[in-house]
Amino acid sequence: MELVGSDSNVLSDGLARIQREVDAAFDAMLPLPEDTRARLIEAMRYAVIGGGKRVRPLLVAATAGMFGVDRDAAVRVGCAVEAIHVYSLIHDDLPCMDDDDLRHGKPTLHLAFDEATAVLAGDSLHALAFEILSETETGGSPSVRAELIATLATASGKDGMAGGQMMDMAADDENYDLHAITRLQQLKTGALLAASVEMGAILGRVPVEGRASLRAYARDIGLAFQIADDLLDVEGDEAAAGKALRKDEGQGKQTFVTLMGADKARGQARALVDQAVGHLSSYGEDAKLLTALARFVVERDR
Repeated sequence: MELVGSDSNVLSDGLARIQREVDAAFDAMLPLPEDTRARLIEAMRYAVIGGGKRVRPLLVAATAGMFGVDRDAAVRVGCAVEAIHVYSLIHDDLPCMDDDDLRHGKPTLHLAFDEATAVLAGDSLHALAFEILSETETGGSPSVRAELIATLATASGKDGMAGGQMMDMAADDENYDLHAITRLQQLKTGALLAASVEMGAILGRVPVEGRASLRAYARDIGLAFQIADDLLDVEGDEAAAGKALRKDEGQGKQTFVTLMGADKARGQARALVDQAVGHLSSYGEDAKLLTALARFVVERDR
């Protein structure tokens, strides 16, 4: 399921554009103050500017674009989701969590700065996300902004990313089956990916009952994304990934790969992507970027 021709061009152009836009937006949002907060802002900028694939902001922008949403508003919402994603990575990398040394090919934040600054930078990015969504510049009516805030909050907390991380931490002492691993990853990884699509639809004022196919698309690519991550952890190249690999195997954790085997897991990821693309059929050419992004999920090397 390699990306070829127009799909490859659509995706590469989409990723390059959103990466520029997100970097520029964070650069404008995070000017360095002339006081002792400067080290905190430097740490935030280190974490959010110039790194990452920006898959989540692209999901927001691509979904919103199908409904004619103003691009600046979509990018701002994408930045809010990315701020939550980056805060979670900063905290995950801390010695009290995964104790990682490398992220996006450079030293993790607590090594580049210090642990206390890393905690504060993560906290501040978490707060920044909701600040962005609450501002009138983000666009939409107050009810739209409130729904955006509620959606991201749910995806970030106990019923989303943080809850999934807790399940992951407990995996050291639990013998999870495939059902439990699927639930864990739907929360830890899938919730924020799904929220990105949902928030694009919210910006587009799509009613809840009109989002079923988009939710199904997001659910399927969320699982496919995590299966691809598990495969990368086993088969990937650390230089290309820009982070430490083989961690799950070293910790004896159950993953999609350990439970299904690499070949079956790869086949499942591709089937999920095909299914995800099928959910977009009613949108036709308007969904070409979301389609290309779904296929990228299982072909990426980082």
